[in-house]
Amino acid sequence: MTIWICGTCGVEHPDTGEPPAGVCGICADERQYVRASGQSWTTVDELAAEPHELVHEQPEPGIHRLHREPEFAIGQWTYVVQTDQGNLLWDPPNALDRPLLDKIAELGGAAAIVASHPHMYGSQVSLSHHLGNVPVLVHSADRRWVRREDPVIREWQGVERILPGVTLVEAGGHFPGAAVAHVATDGGSLLVGDTIVPVAAEGWVSFMRSYPNAIPLSAGLVRRIAERLAPYEFERLYGLTGGVVRAGAKDAVLRSAERYAAWVSGANDHLG
Repeated sequence: MTIWICGTCGVEHPDTGEPPAGVCGICADERQYVRASGQSWTTVDELAAEPHELVHEQPEPGIHRLHREPEFAIGQWTYVVQTDQGNLLWDPPNALDRPLLDKIAELGGAAAIVASHPHMYGSQVSLSHHLGNVPVLVHSADRRWVRREDPVIREWQGVERILPGVTLVEAGGHFPGAAVAHVATDGGSLLVGDTIVPVAAEGWVSFMRSYPNAIPLSAGLVRRIAERLAPYEFERLYGLTGGVVRAGAKDAVLRSAERYAAWVSGANDHLG
């Protein structure tokens, strides 16, 4: 039967003869949205047939990133972190086609697939099956958001070192299980999904519960994100949609968290 993909968030759903009834549960949540035109569904084959190209970049040694252009759904960049014991595939793509699968194979495949949070589950199960049923790690606090269950899914929580020099850290905030991946090479790099987002002003980042609906996080949750990342050193930070902090990323996160907390707590109300 057909594996259906939500046209708004890009997350795969179970294979059925007809599209799922109703709306995508992920998009019905306040952090996402259902388009005014209503729920839409597509498939891997339909997406592969649309005109598009695969963009491949290598922002630093051992870290590659892939992007479909024009983008589909949320339009995340997918990261491949190479280690001598296999690769991490971070924030899996929502659309699979032969050029993408060939490029992942060329980079060494994957030993594990991890999404930063439920909006990024994409085609994680389908991709795992293409890569030999490698484990798909899902944070236990967010397991209820999985749309397509499969034996390849394994739960995790807290902190987990999944490959040499690569550590998953439960940051929380955007989702209870929202995660970052710390890569301990050359000063350290952080893959953040949209738990943290680089902004236009260089050297600053921001945080939100919902980006499309502009729902903020509390001061306490933002400070907790900063506290959970404080033990790790990282010079660079890579965001969900391609934004990068190229130097001083840890300082940017800590300073930005305090600035954000001051504004949402009312400490700066005298400036308004």
